[in-house]
Amino acid sequence: MLDRDMSDEKDNTLNLEPANDAAPIDDGQEIPGGPSVEEQLAAARQESAQLKDQLLRALAEAENVRRRAQRDREDAGKYAIANFARDVLQVSDNLHRALEAIPQAALASDEALRNLHEGVTATERQLDAALERQQVKRIWPMGEKFDANLHQAMFEVPTAEHQPGTVVQVMQAGYLIHDRLLRPALVGIAKQPAGETPPQGRVDTTA
Repeated sequence: MLDRDMSDEKDNTLNLEPANDAAPIDDGQEIPGGPSVEEQLAAARQESAQLKDQLLRALAEAENVRRRAQRDREDAGKYAIANFARDVLQVSDNLHRALEAIPQAALASDEALRNLHEGVTATERQLDAALERQQVKRIWPMGEKFDANLHQAMFEVPTAEHQPGTVVQVMQAGYLIHDRLLRPALVGIAKQPAGETPPQGRVDTTA
């Protein structure tokens, strides 16, 4: 009876073999029909170089944008009062015209007019000083060589007393704001009188 039970137990025992679940190991061999290791490495290097170039370009563009923004901020601070300054210059022009309209003989004989003249002169000086504190500087080129970057020639004066191209009359003062021309000086310049031999060279009076 015991032998029969043992025999049945042996028959019910399964003959199981261990399963091979491990994935196949890559032995470094190339896949048939695929790119070689050298080709894959070259492609990776090329992609890396392209990404590096894109990064450098993006950094350069960001730096350019930063510099432009900084320059715009600086210009806005330096030239923000340009329009207001032009309006104030008209007041300065009127003060100067008022002073020039007073005859010198009348100043010598009329004390009240002389006091008024002195007061207007002092006001003009204060206005010029206030403009200079804002980096607005007057251009009064009497006797200077004509400069098309700063002056605007309105007419020519035939004269042998001055070199051709010399400013002999200033009709209206010019002004600079920092290093930028706010408005040119309106001037008359000397030219060689008719019938005389012109000197070598010629001064360009075109702006």
